[in-house]
Amino acid sequence: MNYRHAFHAGNFADVIKHIVLARILTYLQDKPGAFRVIDTHAGAGLYDLESDEARRGGEWLTGIARLMQARLSNETAALTKPYLDIVRAFNPKGELKAYPGSPLIARGLLRPQDRLVACELEPKARKALIDVLRRDEQARVVDLDGWVALPAFVPPKERRGLVLIDPPFEAKNEFERLGEAFSEAFAKWPTGIYVIWYPAKSRRATDALAQLVARLAAAAKPPGKCLRLEFSAAPQLDGAALTSTGLLIVNPPYTLHGELKTILPELEMPLGQGGAARFRLEVPRP
Repeated sequence: MNYRHAFHAGNFADVIKHIVLARILTYLQDKPGAFRVIDTHAGAGLYDLESDEARRGGEWLTGIARLMQARLSNETAALTKPYLDIVRAFNPKGELKAYPGSPLIARGLLRPQDRLVACELEPKARKALIDVLRRDEQARVVDLDGWVALPAFVPPKERRGLVLIDPPFEAKNEFERLGEAFSEAFAKWPTGIYVIWYPAKSRRATDALAQLVARLAAAAKPPGKCLRLEFSAAPQLDGAALTSTGLLIVNPPYTLHGELKTILPELEMPLGQGGAARFRLEVPRP
């Protein structure tokens, strides 16, 4: 699978991932101590929804565009507000023309004492990311392979924070590489929060990854926790475009499970393609 983000920016998978990211960072804001966000595969940062790539896929039309038009309950509207406020900030005239990627979602939720490290190896995407974060003293763009950066940058000096692992899945062995890199990083920083994104196309591969991550978390001292979220906008068909996405959240805030149980049912209709979507939220077995 080759997940070039310019074609998919703002799609249902981004919506799910970025809502989770925003909820975790909002939780981290509750304590005064500084935290750090490490984005291992950061991408370009900001995506033009009128570009040829975005127009060709049009995936944002069934993702962020639908969410911004959806009627949400007061509770879900409050929980998604930090995320949607950042999206609106990049579209000040009210017309959806740009979508902020993970680095800018994270940057929008940093306090003055917090920091962001964004890793991007692809030259064009890295230059775009540098341009949108230029002269930002709280954010640093690193020209480094995310798989190298993952174990190299943990633990951060703040000892609080989140690692987002969102690889492009261009290589056939990406699931194996992800598992190995996470294992190495988690051994160095078992108390950090990790958010691992994956395309939910192969049940065998996703289950193996979830079991590995859950096993490592359970064996940590003190034992960590793991939460597995999968969201399907439509049934995933062999050879078809991505319609099912997953997240593994290691050491999630204690509030997150309940928040997602409130939010996710209200996303089934707006994000469903050809009918209501389906989600799965569970604690995976080691």
